[in-house]
Formats: sequence, C-alpha cells, structure tokens
Amino acid sequence: MNNSSENAQKIEHLASGKVREIHGLGSDRLAIVTTDRLSAYDVILDDPIPDRGRVLNLMSVFWMQRFADKVSNHLLSVADDAVAELASAAPEIGTKEELIGRTAIVRRAEMLPIECIVRGYLYGSAWREYKATGTATGLDLPAGMQIAEQLPEPTFTPSTKATDGHDENIDMTAARGLVGDMADELAQLSVDLYVQASEYARERGVIIADTKFEFGLIDGELVWCDEAFTPDSSRFWYVHEWQPGQDPPALDKQFVRSYLDTTDWDKTAPAPRLPSEVIAQTRARYVEAYEVLTDDSFPWAAPEATS
Repeated sequence: MNNSSENAQKIEHLASGKVREIHGLGSDRLAIVTTDRLSAYDVILDDPIPDRGRVLNLMSVFWMQRFADKVSNHLLSVADDAVAELASAAPEIGTKEELIGRTAIVRRAEMLPIECIVRGYLYGSAWREYKATGTATGLDLPAGMQIAEQLPEPTFTPSTKATDGHDENIDMTAARGLVGDMADELAQLSVDLYVQASEYARERGVIIADTKFEFGLIDGELVWCDEAFTPDSSRFWYVHEWQPGQDPPALDKQFVRSYLDTTDWDKTAPAPRLPSEVIAQTRARYVEAYEVLTDDSFPWAAPEATS
C-alpha cells in the first residue's frame, strides 16, 4: 500500500462476522480486524468488551509464530506501520489508534470446509452427547465419566462450518467426504498442535480443555488461518481450579454468561445491557489469559485507568 489513493480503491469490505470485519486488499491479501464485539447464545450484545479484539488477535499471532516451524500460517504483518498505512488508505475502516493491535494483514486462503476440533476433556457438546448416548462424536468412551474429566487421550472431533445455525459434529468418514484424505493429515496436525500447546500451558498452570482450528490452502500448501488458542477458540481452566465432576471457571466470557443467566432474557435479540462491573471483569479475564499464556504484559491499560 504505497499509494493511499490507489490502494483505497482496492480495499473492499468482504464480510462481517460476529467478531471480525474482513477487508480485501487486492487479489491476494486480507485485512482482518478483530473487534470488541461479544456474542452470547448467538446474539451480538450491545456492549463491547474493551480490548477483547486485541487479546484475540495478539494471542493468535503469538501461537502461530510459536508453531511456525510446524505449520505455515496466513500472517503477513501486524506491525504498527502496516496498520497505520491501512488506516491512511481506508479511513472508513478505522483510525490508526482504533486498528493497532486488533488488525492482521494476511494472505488469502481457500478455506477448508471443516472445523478441526481437539478435545482433551469431556465438556461442552461432547459432554452433552456422552450423557445421552455414552459416546462423544461417535467415539466409545469409558462408562461413568464425569463432566470436565480428562479423556483417555486427546481426540480429534471435527465439525461442519454452518452458515446458519450451529456447527454439527461429524465423524472422520464425513470429514473425508468433505476434504478427502487430507482429513487424516488435519487430524494428526491438530492433535500435535494441541498436545504441544497444552504442555506449554500446563507449565503456566493452565489447562487447555479443548480448542478448534481452521486451515486453508494457499498455492496448494496447507496453512493455519483464523484464530489460534484464544479464549474464544479454546477453553482455558486453571489447574488449581479444575476438578472432575465440577464445572471449572474459564478464562473467557464467563462473567457475561453468568450475568445473563441471572436475568429473564429469552436468548433472542436484543440482549440485556451489561453492568459496568461485568464488562470490567470480563475484560480482566481476557487480559489475564493473554498475560499468563504469553508471559508478556498486555500493552493497553484498562479504560478506567486512563480516564
């Protein structure tokens, strides 16, 4: 983006997700802006969580760079000068101050049509299925397991990518039907990444209960895209707070869910407004996850500290 007026014509808004805004930068690059928006029960809340987008973006950068020797990724730059150039070329996207920390310039990829999920503990939809059927995504498990119990081994449990509604868990046969023999490569890569990240996190007192990956192809090469071990794509529990049979507190948006569950909200839009203390506690939990897992101080102060 050396010429702002020339490149402004090339910058095209492509999509708005629950959290991200995606902009095309010519034919081979994207600018992904991770906002502070938060959804609960598939409803985007009116109250954003300050700096949440920066946590998600910078944690993804941390993990992708950490495992760059194991799998290529789509990252090109998150440098302040590249983001400042983007803001200058397309001010409608946001100011430099708004975009720095939450924006990644990436290579375009042909995204694969499955979510690559690895579970190390029996929780979420796997727990609900196990309670009903005694299996989890078609896998036989020992009888008598409890919620949040560690699985015998990390397990690859892929799902579809739903454009409407919820993703659906699928087995390996269905995964191969969607991506061919690459499903086996994705399964092994996903489990390997999960195991290595889990060992690193446990040294810092954190359990990665489960996580999801998205992969794509660039010129035929498999690349890691989207998020990487963030509080949105993973469940993080402190080792000292985890006990099989109990629902452990997570390093994510639990304060928002807990608050909403105390209201009479019917889980349809619009959602209730969030009290300031819930917003502050949720932000603090995201920042805590960043600092514990990256061994780095979060660069932005809480809004109340700068007012």
